[in-house]
Parts: sequence; C-alpha cells; structure tokens
Amino acid sequence: MKAKKMIFGTALAMVALTLGACGGGSAKDEGKTTIEFMHSSVEQDRLKVIDKLVADFEKENPEIKVKQIPVEEDAYNTKVVTLARSNKLPGVIEVSQDFAKVMDKDELIDQKAVGNVMKKAGEDNYYAGAKKLVRTEDGSGYIAAPISGWVQGIWYNKATLSEAGFSEPTTWASVLEIAKHFNDAGNKKYGIAMPTADSTMAEQAFSQFALSNGANVLDEKGKVTINTPEMTEALKYYKELSQFTMPGSNDVTEIKDAFMNGSAPMAIYSTYILPSVFEEGKADDIGFAIPTNKQEAVYGTVSGLTISAGLDKEQKAASEKFVEYLSEAKNMEKWVLMSPGGAQPVNKQVVDSSSYQSNKVISAFGELPKEIASSFDKVQVFGLVGDKNFTKMGDITSSGAISKAVNSATVGKEDPEKALKTAQESIEK
Repeated sequence: MKAKKMIFGTALAMVALTLGACGGGSAKDEGKTTIEFMHSSVEQDRLKVIDKLVADFEKENPEIKVKQIPVEEDAYNTKVVTLARSNKLPGVIEVSQDFAKVMDKDELIDQKAVGNVMKKAGEDNYYAGAKKLVRTEDGSGYIAAPISGWVQGIWYNKATLSEAGFSEPTTWASVLEIAKHFNDAGNKKYGIAMPTADSTMAEQAFSQFALSNGANVLDEKGKVTINTPEMTEALKYYKELSQFTMPGSNDVTEIKDAFMNGSAPMAIYSTYILPSVFEEGKADDIGFAIPTNKQEAVYGTVSGLTISAGLDKEQKAASEKFVEYLSEAKNMEKWVLMSPGGAQPVNKQVVDSSSYQSNKVISAFGELPKEIASSFDKVQVFGLVGDKNFTKMGDITSSGAISKAVNSATVGKEDPEKALKTAQESIEK
C-alpha cells in the first residue's frame, strides 16, 4: 500500500501566520512566466513520463516555463513546510487529500484557482466520491484537482474460496465465516491478512467497517463521536476478525506477503496489491469485495494537484493552465499508468478510454478495473459527513489516537469500549 504522507498541522499553522506572497519560482525568465511544480515521482521511469508531459505543455504554451521539484515521499510534507516558511511555496503542488486539508486550513491554497480548473476540466467527468474527498470543508469548492487515487477493500483468491464452497465475502458475517474456515495457525495458515499495527493503515482498514456500520469520527457539527455504540460494535467485530490473522502487529509488508504467498486467502489492502498479482500471473484469480453491514463502505484516497495562495497574476494564470493541461483525460491517463493497477483513475473518461483498457496490466484483470474505479462513488472516510469535509480530520489522523485504539483492542486484547473511550478523550483534549 502506498505510504500515506504524515501531516504537519502545527508547523503549517505557524507558517500561515507569516506567509505573504508565495515564491512559485521567478516570475519572469527570458520573457517567460516560470512556475514550480512539486511532486513525489522521483523514480526514473516516472520522471520520464512527467518530463514528457511538461515538455509537451511548454511546447503548447511557449510563454510558460515549468520547473520541476521532485521530492521523496518520506520527506515530502517536511519540504512543503520548509518552502512555506521561506515564502517559496511552489505554484503547483501534488498533495494527498489529508495534507490538502491541512494546507487549506492554514490558507495556503487558492480555492478559486482550483475551482476554475475543475470547471474547465468538467466536474461531471469525475467520480462523485473522488470529488468529495477534495471538497472544501463546507462543500462549496475544491482544495485540489484529483489526478489519481486508490481504493481499499477485501481482496480474495476466487479459486480457493470457490473450492471450499464460498462466494464473494461481502458481508461482515461472510467475511468472518470464511476467515474461521481457513484459519490454521498451527500450520501458519490464516483466514485473513489484516492490519493490526499502530499505523495509519490500521485506521484506514478499520474505518471501512466502522463506516459500514454507520459510525463516524465526527458528526455533522464537527463534534467528536468515537465512543459510540456503533463504533464499539465495529471495533468488537474487527477484534473478533483479528483472531484469524497473523499474530503480532501486522502492517503493509506482513499483509501483502501473507496474501501473495498463499498463507491467507483474503487480505485488506489497497489497489497497490494488483501490480504484484499481475507479476505473479494471478490476474484471473483475484476478486475485490466491499465490507458491508448496514451499508457499503469503500475507503479511498485521492492524489490531487493544488495551486498555492499568494501567487502573482501571471503565475496564477500559468499554474491554472498547467493543472488544466494535466487534468485532460489523455494526460491523466499517462499519469495513472505510471503505476498501472496500483494508481486508479478518478475520471470516467480515462476509464472509458480504449488506450487505458488495452494497457497490458489493466486488460489482464478483465472487468475488475472498471469495478474498482466505479467504487470511488461509494467512498466514505472518517470526517466526511454529508457534504461537509472537516479539515480537522487530518489532525485527528495524525494524532494516532484511532490506530492506537485498533492496536490496543486487537494486539493488546483491550476491551474495545475502553480503547475507544481513551481515543475519544485523547482527541477531545
């Protein structure tokens, strides 16, 4: 699963107090307007794709020069903070949905500029759920233009389940039944590979079950609602299910390894499992299910392109034009296919594209890629309540209170109600 970037709310808040006009690169360079573009694609094969996109854009727009700032993902948000402190924030920045919330809360995003891009790109072309993830807190605008994303669910080996007489594991009851059936810890065989570590992944996985049970971290007024009967029921179920996973604190590596080596016929993971499945020649035998109790709930995340506040008129216009260019379906497709199968299109035009469908990785999975992409319309995340997308959810996640509750209940065997009470008190403070 692709790492989720850390959040530096406090540092950015300090920056916001002193931030004037952002840098965005030198305004004029040999008669051209120069803008800076910060992104996390540092790998050579990905850089070649972005280099070509930038070169093509500059050819179409000779009055604009785009200076790239590729930054390793682990250092990404720290770099944003550092640049913001020195009033040198790039004009265009690739952001996760959570970090975009933190930047928006600290008034570092030009919402109007992003909104202009979305209108020109065609809002209706995006999956509704993907748009919700990058809405402003009041739901009236946008804090980033989505360019790709990934979703999480239950991946399962179709042949293994079918041979044992099981169909798709969609309900809480069926997931638990299948996990019990295949669990044989004495022979290092487990019913399901699932996150139990004190990590962001554990919060993400647990959130799907909680939201499918009608539980959320915040209510429509933004009040913390972790210690509720619905949330407690979900954590009790998650704890029971964890009896049939590998012992100890499991995170990204342990879960992927267990599913790929056949130790578990089901796994809770993101779409970043698919490239490995393709490489193993098992594309025909993997299924995708959405945890369902009272309702379906898909956890999803979006990467977007945002435009910094404080740019001068020329840089703002150039930044809008560049993000509009990258938001064209043909260019979004190139961006997504830098990691085929892992990164998912959030734009319906990309999904319907014959060139996207004919990609050797995408085509190997048959109709599954369309099923996965359409699940963006079912995306639910903690802190997204109706049309409200609470920015403080980013700070709640970064506090680690929810993932600690999951770890305490599963690995630590703590009573779920007690673990959630502790989380509620911690976040309220």
